[in-house]
Amino acid sequence: MANELNKFSKTLTQEVTNPAAQAMLYAIGFKEEDFAKPQIGIASTGYEGNPCNMHLNGLSVYVKQGVQANNDMVGLIFNTIGVSDGMTNGNDGMRYSLPSRDIIADSIETVVSAQWYDGVIAVVGCDKNMPGAIMAMARIGRPAIMVYGGTIRSGHYKGKKLDIVSAFEALGQKFANNISDEDYKGVIQNSIPGQGACGGMYTANTMASSIEAMGLSLPFGSSYPATHEGKKEECKKIGEAMKKLLELNITPKEIITRKSLENALTVVMALGGSTNATLHYLAIARAAGIPLTLDDIQVISDRVPFIADLKPSGKYYMEDMLEIGGVPAVMKYLFEQGLIHGDCITVTGKTVAENLADVPSLDFDAQKIVFPLTSPIKPSGHIQILYGNLAPEGSVAKITGKEGLRFEGEAKICEHESEIIEALAKGEIKEGHVVVIRNAGPKGGPGMSEMLKPTSAVMGAGLGDKIALITDGRFSGGTHGFVVGHICPEAFDGGPIALVKDGDKITIDADTRELKLHVSDEELASRKATWVQPEPRFTKGMLGRYIRTVKSASEGCVTDEA
Repeated sequence: MANELNKFSKTLTQEVTNPAAQAMLYAIGFKEEDFAKPQIGIASTGYEGNPCNMHLNGLSVYVKQGVQANNDMVGLIFNTIGVSDGMTNGNDGMRYSLPSRDIIADSIETVVSAQWYDGVIAVVGCDKNMPGAIMAMARIGRPAIMVYGGTIRSGHYKGKKLDIVSAFEALGQKFANNISDEDYKGVIQNSIPGQGACGGMYTANTMASSIEAMGLSLPFGSSYPATHEGKKEECKKIGEAMKKLLELNITPKEIITRKSLENALTVVMALGGSTNATLHYLAIARAAGIPLTLDDIQVISDRVPFIADLKPSGKYYMEDMLEIGGVPAVMKYLFEQGLIHGDCITVTGKTVAENLADVPSLDFDAQKIVFPLTSPIKPSGHIQILYGNLAPEGSVAKITGKEGLRFEGEAKICEHESEIIEALAKGEIKEGHVVVIRNAGPKGGPGMSEMLKPTSAVMGAGLGDKIALITDGRFSGGTHGFVVGHICPEAFDGGPIALVKDGDKITIDADTRELKLHVSDEELASRKATWVQPEPRFTKGMLGRYIRTVKSASEGCVTDEA
């Protein structure tokens, strides 16, 4: 059996022809019989500095136990990096968050390819870990499975459930003098109780849920909280799943298809997921060689209603989803309604339809987290792709309907996100403002920073339904309110967002999907004639290289294309 499984790499050949390789494997504990077994790389993004990732090295050990349980495979753990989005939001460290996605992809590709591992299992937690791992899997083309570290449990303070966004919103309440020093500290100290990724339908849970729908993680893999016993058991089952993938010769090429990408994006829309999913699925599709554009994402948003009352715009947390059947129950309902392709193959070796056959159906009378399509929160998706003279190459809006569908106001320019925090503290952000945060794009930032700190502070200050915010940067999955990001071309490249002035009238219209600057073409041309491209903030090091290689947000911010 072992020799039959070992057919994807040149591991065996390499070891026979390279005595140094044999000697090194003996040195790490190989026995004679191990040389005929498939070697499975287990990539952990675990590190101690982030609750999303602090437990992943431990989960990797359980994965290895599962891989080696039947003595047909050898599991070999290696590590790659992670960056905490929550800890870097609102400071210069956030410049490294999105680039870390591509570093993760590059490093997994490098280790698995250099070591000629027969398969790879990625154990991931925070936001960029997941798309980075999937991009690597698409490039490598060997059997692969993703294991999500799981969502965090909610925090509690004075009878109220809390999460990471609660901490940022408390800052806005402090600016507005709506919270005592004692309660401010109480919220900060109790928002995050332990291990796991941010608890709402933020980017980590968005990507985990949709990757499960795409078929690259086991059913229920995105639904178990980090501390749930089911997460440990899932890790131990991964070896059995990997063995089946090897036997059936199923690689990510068979799993990542146009249909499975549509399944993933369908779940993003239904659950009210993060706008970051657009960026990441554009990149995943490019890694897999599958055409996918912003307009394709809009088509899916048009046909899939928003039906889940989850944070940040709703009431419930990811931990609550497990009680109603988890992501598989939602997928089964979407499949029954003709919105999910059932014939896509998954890492179980079965199709989506086969995986869902025994999953209990959603009970709409017994739970109020997920609504039927006949009474959705919004009849179409919350992610809207906007164009116009402010975004000729596109932009991405997160509009749940709760904040309205149209906003018109005067521009208030912030050249850096820190300026909006200062302006809020001074009371300079007024009702009716369209706050423009620019030079925050993939090149201009660099790194396309998230705007969780400013948007949460706006919410906490009571201005969430009174102002809008647009940027060539991006938003955290925890962001809600009237926001538009990913504006292309970005300011650094001379996009129209670079030409906006204080007081200019701007209209955001989700019905017409238009982002309009009410300035004549002649005036814009005049402004462009005097515009000077800023010097790049970095010319060396990783960020300098990122500026030189990164594609636009509308192209997924990939860095491996000429």
